[in-house]
Amino acid sequence: MSRWTFTKGLHDLGGGCHAYLQPDGSWGWSNAGLIVDGDQTLLVDTLFDLPSTAEMLKTMRDAVPVTQQIQKLVNTHANGDHTFGNQLVIGAEIIACRACAEEYEEAPPERAAARAANWRDLGVGGAFAHEIMWSRFDYTGLVSTPPTTLFENQMQLSVGSTRIELTHLGSAHTRGDILVHVPEKRILYTGDLLFVGGHPVLWEGPVNNWIGICDHILSMDVDVIVPGHGPIAEKSAVREMKAYLVHIRDEARRHFDNGVPFEIAARKINLDEFSGWLDPERIIINVSSLYREFTGAPPNPDRMPLFAEMKKFRDEREGHA
Repeated sequence: MSRWTFTKGLHDLGGGCHAYLQPDGSWGWSNAGLIVDGDQTLLVDTLFDLPSTAEMLKTMRDAVPVTQQIQKLVNTHANGDHTFGNQLVIGAEIIACRACAEEYEEAPPERAAARAANWRDLGVGGAFAHEIMWSRFDYTGLVSTPPTTLFENQMQLSVGSTRIELTHLGSAHTRGDILVHVPEKRILYTGDLLFVGGHPVLWEGPVNNWIGICDHILSMDVDVIVPGHGPIAEKSAVREMKAYLVHIRDEARRHFDNGVPFEIAARKINLDEFSGWLDPERIIINVSSLYREFTGAPPNPDRMPLFAEMKKFRDEREGHA
């Protein structure tokens, strides 16, 4: 059993490192991090809207007064549930890899807010996105606040005397995922390179690179891992997610080679080993991405057909079809 409780709020990891958790870790309920040394502070990610980010920042300031002024903000990737609160971290240097910044510009918060407000115009997919995600958050007042300091593959920085290593290992969950490592504390913030207790989302791939990143994490000297979604974890959670990725890759490939359409293949893949994980409908996204990868097709920027198919998948599982 983990020594960490999965409760909302700020968790002290020791050595000036903290995790901010948002149960249950499902769609939009992401985690963040805080690293403090003396009067220096670094925030790892913001949240999906201004109210939740403001609540997080107040919690941090009440617990760690020096957090009144955050000098550095690292975005682990461009998804809105890790970036849309950026504008509230006033005056901070916002750090990300170049691929993250490019993705952020492709889908700024104003665009997401417009889609969320007009979800009825987006058909079944828009209705499902509203049901599971958009309706839970308030996108009022979002202003694009992109990263200001970019790096390619690696960057080292300091928070007081605490050394931080940022590493981009290539495309996986998105094109711009990074790891935030605090070597002396043996703590790692993964962003959405790790989901714990929920099905990961393979928006981009390639899957083999994500599997390789799991191996990279397993080779690191870390004891505490803060995932992008779900409870604080140890390396066993990385092994479990790697097993998931290997399993769906191999099963999807088998069905692909047999000419099975991806929608049917997603329903044929046995997920009993992961039956306790949240959001099983994400197998639709994942198998779709794997089929795209197998054929060499580029990503489809319109995700609404996938959300419509996920709605159908969930209804079937719940007996509503």
